[in-house]
Amino acid sequence: MAGALRDLALQAGVSIMADAALTQGKVAPRYVATSDVEVALTALLRGSGLSYRRRGAVFVVRAGPSADTDTKPQSDQTAVVQQQEPTDSGVIVVTAQKMRESVQDVPIAVSAFSSAALDSQKIETGGELLRAIPNVTFSKSNFSGFNFSIRGVGTKAVSASSDPAVAVSFNNTPLIRNRLFEQEFFDVERVEVLRGPQGTLYGRNATAGVVNVLPVLPTDKLEGSLSLEAGNYETRRVSGMVNLPLSSTMAVRAAGAYTKRDGFEYNSFNRTHVNGRDLWSTRVSASWKPSSDFTASVLWQHFEEDDNRSRSGKQLCTRDDGPSQIGTTPVPTALRARLSQGCRPASLYDDAAFGMPNAESLPQVFVASNIGIGSLPPDYAPIFAVPQLTDPYAGLTQSRNLREISTSYDPVFRARNDFYQFNLALDVADGLQLISQSAYARDRYYSSQDYNRFASNPIFGDSTQPGLTGALDTQVIAPNLTPGGVFTDPQLGASNRFLSVDLSQSRNEQWTQELRFQSSWNGPLNISLGANYLKFKSEDDYYVFSNFFTLISQYFYNLDANFDFDKNTYTIGTRNCKPTGSADSVADCIYVDPNPLASINGEGHNYFRSKNVVKTESWALFGETYYKLTDSLKLTAGLRYTNDAKTSTPYPSQLLLGVGPVLSGSTGGKSAIGYPAQPDIVQKWGRFSGRAVFDWKPRLSFTDETMVYASFSHGYKGGGANPPRVDFDPEIVRYQPLAQTFEPEYVNAFEIGTKNVLGNGKGGFNLTGFYYDYTNYQVSQIVDRISLNENFDAKSMGLELETWWRPSRNFRMNLNAGYLRTRIAKGERSIDIMNRTQGNPDWVVVRPWIQVPSNCIAPRAAVETILASPLSQSPDGGLGPYALAALCSASNRLGDYEPGAPEGQIPYYALMGFTYDPLLPYNPALSPLGTLGGTDPRSGAPNGGRGFYADLGGNELPNSPRVTVNIGAEYSVFADAWKVTLRGDYYRQGPSFARVYNTAYDRLHGWNNVNVALTAENSVWNMTAQFYVKNLFNDTPITDAFTNSDDTGLTTNVFTLEPRIIGFRLSKRF
Repeated sequence: MAGALRDLALQAGVSIMADAALTQGKVAPRYVATSDVEVALTALLRGSGLSYRRRGAVFVVRAGPSADTDTKPQSDQTAVVQQQEPTDSGVIVVTAQKMRESVQDVPIAVSAFSSAALDSQKIETGGELLRAIPNVTFSKSNFSGFNFSIRGVGTKAVSASSDPAVAVSFNNTPLIRNRLFEQEFFDVERVEVLRGPQGTLYGRNATAGVVNVLPVLPTDKLEGSLSLEAGNYETRRVSGMVNLPLSSTMAVRAAGAYTKRDGFEYNSFNRTHVNGRDLWSTRVSASWKPSSDFTASVLWQHFEEDDNRSRSGKQLCTRDDGPSQIGTTPVPTALRARLSQGCRPASLYDDAAFGMPNAESLPQVFVASNIGIGSLPPDYAPIFAVPQLTDPYAGLTQSRNLREISTSYDPVFRARNDFYQFNLALDVADGLQLISQSAYARDRYYSSQDYNRFASNPIFGDSTQPGLTGALDTQVIAPNLTPGGVFTDPQLGASNRFLSVDLSQSRNEQWTQELRFQSSWNGPLNISLGANYLKFKSEDDYYVFSNFFTLISQYFYNLDANFDFDKNTYTIGTRNCKPTGSADSVADCIYVDPNPLASINGEGHNYFRSKNVVKTESWALFGETYYKLTDSLKLTAGLRYTNDAKTSTPYPSQLLLGVGPVLSGSTGGKSAIGYPAQPDIVQKWGRFSGRAVFDWKPRLSFTDETMVYASFSHGYKGGGANPPRVDFDPEIVRYQPLAQTFEPEYVNAFEIGTKNVLGNGKGGFNLTGFYYDYTNYQVSQIVDRISLNENFDAKSMGLELETWWRPSRNFRMNLNAGYLRTRIAKGERSIDIMNRTQGNPDWVVVRPWIQVPSNCIAPRAAVETILASPLSQSPDGGLGPYALAALCSASNRLGDYEPGAPEGQIPYYALMGFTYDPLLPYNPALSPLGTLGGTDPRSGAPNGGRGFYADLGGNELPNSPRVTVNIGAEYSVFADAWKVTLRGDYYRQGPSFARVYNTAYDRLHGWNNVNVALTAENSVWNMTAQFYVKNLFNDTPITDAFTNSDDTGLTTNVFTLEPRIIGFRLSKRF
């Protein structure tokens, strides 16, 4: 019986629902298909004791005679025999409220996609769902995650301890870390996307919504399928499944998918294609139903990828050459780069954005250019490891093609994910079911790529060139420094160019247990009550390696130079730090990890490491009640209590920090090796959230079904801890403190909507309006080499339209549109690292010393004094670069502008003739500069020199386009057993902003996407052939952008779509 109902639904293009207990053991009579689905269904059910109830294009099979008064909900464990039409979303059956209902009966803004709908619209991964849902955006984020945003609310907090705003669930189990972006859908029953705060039904609380991926589970039918696919970029894809009933009570199902594709980005330096795919997934599930009141099932899913996928796209930069004049004072050529950010804020769409940063401004380049090797007769011109006053990127520009990079280092990407689930369902009483879900998930992630994705000029001097002379006319011997103009880094290997590589890796595991009581009573009242527990542990590491970091470690700080007057030689070598990390007796020593990148020990100070260890434990009690006040009016009320506990172990970064005989003598560090942990940060919250909904189903003459609903919901998402900054010795390096933690998010959401089925199921019209009052929205930016998370209040409102229409058997179309307005609350503010002065002419951006992670702003009068000083007029800038850097508070070990500085520091207050303390309270009415011996009150720098606040009030939230539109249409031709369908989908996303500052630099242009597919199906052969083109016009929009740190030049990583993909697939069901 079940198989016959499935086949009828498939052929007729309708939805047929039936409880598995009703059809078990029943055999349908042989019947020849007819064009009238009701005649066919009546014939199939004849003599079975079953009947059906029709609601538009949905047929519900039931026991006994037909009636329209049954309001008993079906449990989410009920089997459904159906084949969804790809665009008739109004007939898709969902479990958004933990019971199987037509999507049109759910008083929630929900979009649901059957497997057929996903296939027809070529939605192959979670990242492509945005093309079919109003007010949804998606983009890969800079590190190991992604940002799925609903109604302007997404995960803009880049932190190991932050929770996703959009909860991602697999088979109703929430997954804090998942492969929604990388993994392709296969053997999926449907995907549900709920918009608005969630948490009173199951899983984790979420402020923006839920994406729930539901796989096909074992059935009692022997069946299988196989799909083979080929396409451009040497695409090869295979997927399939087999469903095997082992007995009348037990069945197993196995499914898998494999994709291999060459890269669609071109690396012009290596002449290779990168950003390819080599990934596979398997899933095995089994179900056992020994009786009508008990079901047990188990599921295992595995995902694995090993290829050269790019974690982020091209890196853009509008070059900042530095000022030629400050006030009335000319800037000496040697000092211009010390006043350059590297990149300046400008539109990412200008031709100039395809430049490269002014790398002469980077502190690591400046220090490396002060590593002397010797000189060459006869004029004894000095030779440096890196030429002084040289930009490694001088004269270079990038290709305007967003899919072309230039690097000697191709990306490396590996991911591995396992998910195990054990489910039980027991009818504990008449109409009351107990559901248990136990799950374990483990995820591993490794991604490495060139930090910049563009190659520099050859840059190193030759330490072995003949005639190289040291002091006192000695012969220079430096065979390991830069022989032949090549430096060998233990992690990055040998190169004659400036090379930086990053590595993002993650190891995490999650345990979840949920118990839920679900009623299906015949009366006016039904309930859903549950409790769950979640334990999540993760270790996330982000590394940045640079051959300049290692060069500086070995030959600037760890320099071991010796004269041998007997042999008349000057040997340049490097010291090794003590493996214990104890103080070196000579000078500060920086431990250099000797291992290659693939096997680093993680203890080196010659690279940047951000180590993040977080443990989350959460439990919750939740429930909903459903009460029918009248035959057409229902009240839904839900409440949730969540108790979150997060423990973050801070591991400060140690880049170029060492320790010597004088604590923090020259680097400011406290240890030479390793990453000592600081005390744990323990955060706990106990919060209530919930919702209340009234839905009314009037009987109207001009609709098949109508529902009008109004809801209020309160959502909550936990806060977290910001990563620690550089592990400076506070007695030596002065720093303005940053927030150690960030606050939880809260949202009050109001929503009204109507859902309508028209024309006897031929069409539908859904309209939703919403208003959000948001508190503490979490947003990250890179500050002092950490992802600093800030909180902002905001409001948003919008409209969402979802329509579909099938005027004939041959033609079908759908339209989804979203309108969104967001506004950050008045009084909110933040420091924009791209514009620290906010246009104030009395302050100037200054580059700090190398260990200091961020630029600072300094008084223009102080900068002019240094620029005009005779001590700054030599060709190399003399004392000027150091005097400018000392204006930044954390650089004071270079020297100080305050009398009484520690012994050994340069007294700049005496040399430059003024005193200055940026950490004094800022008062614009006072001068920041004092006179020697003066006692007049002075001002400090704004925010300790970090910069002026930018006013954010009235700005839009990031990734919140005002308009999103999707239009789809298809036309089918029928001939005997053949059905040939041509479908096209158009998507439009309006302009938005990448950051909260809403400047021209942040502006993201609107973009379009078009996909087409031609599908031929044969119902006799059970075969399908499909030819498709994704991204028909090969558009390359910038979908999001990420601003990198000060000490890497404030470059911008951008993200775009996959290119035009052309493919052909052949599928067979058996």
